[in-house]
Amino acid sequence: MEMKTLPKLTLGIGDRFARQGEAQLSAIQSASQREIPIHPVWNKSNREHTLLGTAPEDLRAEADGAVFALHWSAPYFVDADHINLGTVDRFLAASDFFTLDVADYVGEPPTTESLREFLDKFTRLVGAHRLPLLDDPLEITRAVLERTAQKFLRPMQEAAVIHRHIAANKAEDSFAVEVSVDETDTSQTPAELFIILAMIADLNIPAQTIAPKFSGRFNKGVDYVGDIAAFEREFDADLAVITLAIREFGLPPNLKISVHSGSDKFSIYPVIRRLLARRDAGLHLKTAGTTWLEEIAGLAESGGEGLEIAKDIYASAVLQSEDLIAPYAPVVDIEISRLPAVEKVRGWNSEDYVAALNHDSSCPDYDPCFRQFMHVSFKVAGDMKSRFTDALKTSAPVIARRVRDNLLKKHIEPLFIG
Repeated sequence: MEMKTLPKLTLGIGDRFARQGEAQLSAIQSASQREIPIHPVWNKSNREHTLLGTAPEDLRAEADGAVFALHWSAPYFVDADHINLGTVDRFLAASDFFTLDVADYVGEPPTTESLREFLDKFTRLVGAHRLPLLDDPLEITRAVLERTAQKFLRPMQEAAVIHRHIAANKAEDSFAVEVSVDETDTSQTPAELFIILAMIADLNIPAQTIAPKFSGRFNKGVDYVGDIAAFEREFDADLAVITLAIREFGLPPNLKISVHSGSDKFSIYPVIRRLLARRDAGLHLKTAGTTWLEEIAGLAESGGEGLEIAKDIYASAVLQSEDLIAPYAPVVDIEISRLPAVEKVRGWNSEDYVAALNHDSSCPDYDPCFRQFMHVSFKVAGDMKSRFTDALKTSAPVIARRVRDNLLKKHIEPLFIG
C-alpha cells in the first residue's frame, strides 16, 4: 500500500488566525540551514475552525503561501487535526495529513464476535517480549490482552472506518494518517500501546504516527507537570514498543510517536532529545496554540492600541470563562478565582502584561493560570474581527519576531539541537 510518507521529524504548527505561516516557516528554515531536517505540519481542528468561522482551505492557503514566499522546497503537510467520521468531509480537499481522534469510543465494548476473533488471532502476544535496548521484557498476560481489547478495539475499528472513508475519496498516496488516543482519562501502558498497534495493523490502518496519552499533565501552553523520571522510562519503553511493533506487525517503517499539547514542555525536552538520539527515532510534536499567545504578547509589547486590545480580550474572556474553558477542560488547569482581576490588568503596562503571559518560570510575574486562560480565549479575539486583525497587521514585525523566536529558540533548539 503506497502512502504519502512522513519525514522523520515533523513539527505541528498551530495558527489560530492563519497569519503567521511565514514566521513559523522561517524558524524551521533556520533549523534546516543547521542541517536539522524538520518538516512543518500546519494543523487546525474542526473545533477551532468552528469557533472562528474559518475553513480548512484557509489553512491550506496559509501553508502554500508561506512555502511559496520563502521558497521552501522540502515536504510540508496540512493536518486535519482531531477529526472523526462526522467532521472529516470538510477536510478532504485541503488536507494531506489526518489525525484520527477516536477517544470518544475508548471503553465502548466491541461486538462479542470481533472481540473473540481478535483474542484468538493475537493469543500469541501473551508472554514476555524482549524490547530493543531495554533490560526488562514487556510482559503481557491474558488478562491484560483481554482488558486492552475491551477498551481499545472498538476505537481502533472506528479509526479504520474513518481511514477507509478518506481512502475512498483521496488517492492513498496523497495523505498520511495519525491515530490519536491521547485525550483519554488514563495513560496507556507500553503493553497496551503494543496491543493497540497490533489492532491498527490488523485493521489495515497505515498509521505513520501514534499519539498515546502519557502519564503526567500535558496542559496547553505550559510546562509538563509530573514525574520526569517516570516519563523518561515510559517514553523510552514506548519508543522500543514501536520498533518491536514495526517488526512484528508489518506497520510502516517510519511509524513514530506523536506528542500532543507538546508545546512548552521544556522540562522533558532534554529527555525526549536524548532518547530520540539513543534510538535514532522520529517524532511528531504539536505546538498547539503558542502562536496565538505570541500574537497577544506582541500586541501588548507594541503598546498603544495593541495593548488595549490585549486588555479588552482578557476582560471580555473573563465574562465568558466557563464557556471558553469547557472545550479544553481535559488539557488545562485553570482556577478562575486565581485569575488577576480585570481592574488590575487594566492598569498593566506593556511589560506587566508580557511578563504575566510569557512562559518564563524564572520571572516572578509569570502566571501560568493567566497563560492557560489566554490560550483558550482566542474566540474572543475572533469576535473582534477587523479590530483584531488590523492590529495584527500594525504590529506584524513585533509579532513575527516573537513567533519565530518562540518556535526556534524555545522548541526547535532545545528539542533537536540541545
